[in-house]
Amino acid sequence: MTDVNKPAPMLAVSNLGVVFGKGPGEVIAARGVSFTLDKGETLALVGESGSGKTVTALSILGLLPYPLARHPAGSINFRGSELLNAPEETLRHVRGNRVGMVFQEPMTSLNPLHNIEKQVGEVLEIHAGMTGPAKRARVLELLSLVGLPEAESRLGALPHELSGGQRQRVMIAMALALGPDILIADEPTTALDVTIQAQILELLGDLKQRLGMALLFITHDLAIVRRIADRVCVMKDGAIVEQGTVADIFAAPRHDYTKRLLAAEPKAKGVPAPAGAEIFAAESLKVWFPIHRGVIRRTVGHIKAVDGVSFSVAAGRTIGVVGESGSGKTTLGLGLLRLVASEGEIRFQGARIDSLTAQALRPLRRHMQIVFQDPYGSLSPRLSIGQIVAEGLTVHRLGEARERADRVAEALREVGLDPDMRDRYPHEFSGGQRQRVAIARAMVLRPKFLILDEPTSALDVSVQAQIVDLLRELQAKYSLAYLFISHDLRVVRALADTIIVMKDGTVREAGEAGQVFGAPKDPYTRALMAAALELKVTPS
Repeated sequence: MTDVNKPAPMLAVSNLGVVFGKGPGEVIAARGVSFTLDKGETLALVGESGSGKTVTALSILGLLPYPLARHPAGSINFRGSELLNAPEETLRHVRGNRVGMVFQEPMTSLNPLHNIEKQVGEVLEIHAGMTGPAKRARVLELLSLVGLPEAESRLGALPHELSGGQRQRVMIAMALALGPDILIADEPTTALDVTIQAQILELLGDLKQRLGMALLFITHDLAIVRRIADRVCVMKDGAIVEQGTVADIFAAPRHDYTKRLLAAEPKAKGVPAPAGAEIFAAESLKVWFPIHRGVIRRTVGHIKAVDGVSFSVAAGRTIGVVGESGSGKTTLGLGLLRLVASEGEIRFQGARIDSLTAQALRPLRRHMQIVFQDPYGSLSPRLSIGQIVAEGLTVHRLGEARERADRVAEALREVGLDPDMRDRYPHEFSGGQRQRVAIARAMVLRPKFLILDEPTSALDVSVQAQIVDLLRELQAKYSLAYLFISHDLRVVRALADTIIVMKDGTVREAGEAGQVFGAPKDPYTRALMAAALELKVTPS
């Protein structure tokens, strides 16, 4: 029986369908999706990559690539107004003002040519008419609210000058600028380390209570769902297969797919294989970026992104690098591969490469590969995934055309993608699928040393476990050496033999993985471990 006294939900999605293309190429991305969202409530959409979570969220604000996308059925009712197929003027009023959105990939959502102050301020100027000192003060308030360090000095920074986690915090600040009724957060903590995850989740919870804001939270991380959500919708193949309260779903899941998601976890690392010869090493590596001031751009100091880091990794072994966003993890990887200027000794297979010219270093690059954190930003939108994966083979002139095609197909299968997808383009894949393409691109060259910069950050928990298993198999088969950069300590623990803990460009603690995880010595390491435990899903 319907409760006639119960107020209507703030948002009601009913029987929503989303279809891409027409005819034989038609793809059903969502079907029969129905849920409600009340004032002050948090609803989580959970499922594997490609399950329809993001497509459903983008439909609410009319942000799908129309007319390629269409809605054969459904209704999206926001505070009594129908948004599905609404006029553009109506949607413009709702976007930002009434419903804010944090997108999954901040690097592609932020304008690379505009500084942070301009981009956050643009929202305030266009929608709220704020200008001058008032606008600047509000920008600083928002950036401080989301925990951006040294916010005032960052106002002139361009997106590429921030870490992945810092860029995501800027996106959250933009979405919260106007105090929306509903905040749609599409994987807002994907690029963040565990301590900042905890801070952002606490921030969102506080804002929700203070403003009466509703939160539609899209994630693959069940630990976050359990901490922040009131209700959960589990999606698979474009449909909601189960929904209910967090307590009910975690305590007594009914659908087999939900049970598999809850059971998915990267397996603990077994006894490591005997270490082989040293593959890669660094001694006192430094990456300092100059700070320029004044009209003549005088150097007045340096940002010490990496300051005196030393390590070595042998064939068949993995060294994990953990630390907060901005700690220097990614810069360390770029410095090792000579993709940014660095000082210090760098050895590959016993020979120094830090003094080699770019031309002399080029033949070695096929043996030293990297998987970047942001797969959408690192994949060319103009190339098919077959061309992307084959590009390294072509550049290094490996094999004939037929052999290259076979190696591309093999690489795609290894990362869980159908080789028949090779003619599709990056925008046609989910975030997790794009990350698998990036891994295939690196693996197709069969490198000896591979830097993995957050390779599982965009993947749901079940695929994380699959990728960890895949990396182990490839490592065992080819005696690969890995430098594994991640903020997800669960994944690091499952893969790494030794650990480096970084903060502010320096190593705070290093040692065997068992010792660092089991009995951390440094207070900063202990704080990281405590934050990871706080987010951990424990069986009911």
